[in-house]
Amino acid sequence: MGGRAMTDELYACLYAREFPVQAMLRLRPELREQPCVVMEGDAPLEQVCSLNTKARLLGMERGMTRVEVDTFPASAVLARSLKEEAATRAILLECAGAFSPRLEESNVEERNVDERSKDTAFVCGIDIVGTQSLFGPPETLARRLVERVRAVGMRACVTVSGNLHAAICMAKGLPPGATVKVIPQGEEAAALAELPLAVLDPSLEQADTLAAWGVRTLGMLAALPEKDLVARMGQEGRRLWQLARGERPHLFQPVEPPLKLAEQMELDSPVELLDSLLFVVGAMLDQLIVRANARLVALAAVTITLTLEGGGTHARTVRPALPTNDKRLWIRLLHLDLEAHPPQAAVLIVALDAEPGETSKVQLGLFSPQLPEASRLDVTLARIRAVVGEENVGRAALLDTHAPEAFRLEAFKIEEFRIEVRRVTEGDGETPASAQLRAAAHQLRPAESVTVTLESQRPVQFYFRGQSYRVDRAYGPWLACGDWWQPTLWGQELWDIVARIDDNSLLCCCLVRDLMHGGWQMAALYD
Repeated sequence: MGGRAMTDELYACLYAREFPVQAMLRLRPELREQPCVVMEGDAPLEQVCSLNTKARLLGMERGMTRVEVDTFPASAVLARSLKEEAATRAILLECAGAFSPRLEESNVEERNVDERSKDTAFVCGIDIVGTQSLFGPPETLARRLVERVRAVGMRACVTVSGNLHAAICMAKGLPPGATVKVIPQGEEAAALAELPLAVLDPSLEQADTLAAWGVRTLGMLAALPEKDLVARMGQEGRRLWQLARGERPHLFQPVEPPLKLAEQMELDSPVELLDSLLFVVGAMLDQLIVRANARLVALAAVTITLTLEGGGTHARTVRPALPTNDKRLWIRLLHLDLEAHPPQAAVLIVALDAEPGETSKVQLGLFSPQLPEASRLDVTLARIRAVVGEENVGRAALLDTHAPEAFRLEAFKIEEFRIEVRRVTEGDGETPASAQLRAAAHQLRPAESVTVTLESQRPVQFYFRGQSYRVDRAYGPWLACGDWWQPTLWGQELWDIVARIDDNSLLCCCLVRDLMHGGWQMAALYD
């Protein structure tokens, strides 16, 4: 039954060593080229829980105290951040989810939060059955996954096997320079034979017992008689024996990580200067843009939340006219916004939350003029907001009232228009919208006074700019400058007029009559 299940299953294991230090260095590229350790615990009892290769080459080890670490010069010391690790874990699951929707973070369901905080490696199982037609053979998929993880600032290895536990053990036992390993079907036991017992994570008692028997590798453990091993070590011995042979069954329990473009970074010391803060934001934007490009989306809006010294927070949202992945544009917009609305205290934690949107594409006609870049408009609007205030920048939207010049300002955005081209044949009674003539009104500011002659309360002649006009057609009146629930405020009449002078030249205009104070004014001219 075990062999039959193996032929129907294929798993990849994504394994990242020294996960705490990698999660901290992901947003701190300036520290990657120097020895770095991550400490956990309360001072003065804090100890090293994770370290990078350069620190290990200096002789530093896990479990060292702060006093011992201080004896090594030129080493960076960081405090462990479970929030940054959780964000990095979600990013790695997102990378793996690009290759298969069936993911499982190894043994997460069996541990509570306190136990997970002791982990120093990230382990993720990926069900890749049926992905060959999309990504090629398993080795190709594994290499592409390694490249995807490297793009987000992490180092990991990927192993592939028909047994998930065999893939995990192989990933733990790979030498530091290896990144990809594929175990052929049915050769799990031979592939795992040379690995040390430590890849099985035995308990201290189990390790002492096996060491007393002279068992040092998985091959030596797999060669022991199963019944005798169970008689001496119980069911735990059988579990270790099955793991060593690559035959341990597993019930795959997939998770569905949601797409959440978010980054968070705890600063080593309070930051007050805006330039220093933007340097940190730039590294976080790099990661957001890489993840957005991998999902074929763009950043439509970015919310920056600053946790301030003293417990307060400062949040700002920047939304350009079009979604974009231009880092320079986002830095400039955030700079202008924070410069106009600076935080009131030093910054301790920086968090970025991005809203995904569709990438913008503009198709121009062959002879149409080139449109200005949307990014220039965003920067210009941001500079204007910094000068006149946000409430005074936007586009005018008419209010549902007849009051003159009644409008409000709303955020500027570019709407999507659908252009429909329809061929008009002879005999077709309909006229295309592009061929219809529409009048344009030019409002006079300020309105000019006119003299109007009335007959039966309707204008028949008026005098405007030294010319006498006779009215051919008059449409109206329409009451304005009031609301229906306040009838006393309806103080103006609007008339649309078509008039001529002696040479039959036409004038189309809008006349306004002030009912409260008397008098006529020319409000607008129609083309």
